[in-house]
Amino acid sequence: MHRSRVLGILIDTPAAQVDAAVDFWSAALGVTARPGAHEQFTGLSGAIPGLHTVIQAVDDAPRYHLDIETDDLAAEVARLTALGAEPVSRWEDACVLRAPGGHLLCVVPLQDEPEAFASSARTWR
Repeated sequence: MHRSRVLGILIDTPAAQVDAAVDFWSAALGVTARPGAHEQFTGLSGAIPGLHTVIQAVDDAPRYHLDIETDDLAAEVARLTALGAEPVSRWEDACVLRAPGGHLLCVVPLQDEPEAFASSARTWR
């Protein structure tokens, strides 16, 4: 048995355009942009209530992706691959998957406060 939940939405932006994207999205959503834990991340705190909203500088095409937070990374990756997702890569402790339809998502270990995770995570058997 494990738990997971949608942690956030990431606005993946080509690195050369990330400053303009940060300016646009922070103004469009009426929030302040703040540097993230890693240099490629810029947080937009409070942009979408209940979700982390982050601009991520990427060396790829612009897109959006979800981060799914879990208390058991292997079990959540196995659950999602059984549903049809395909492994793409790993980054630090995260597993990048491609869902049917082509959308990317990252499965990440616990990132948020335990109370926030416990209050909204779903339990899987």
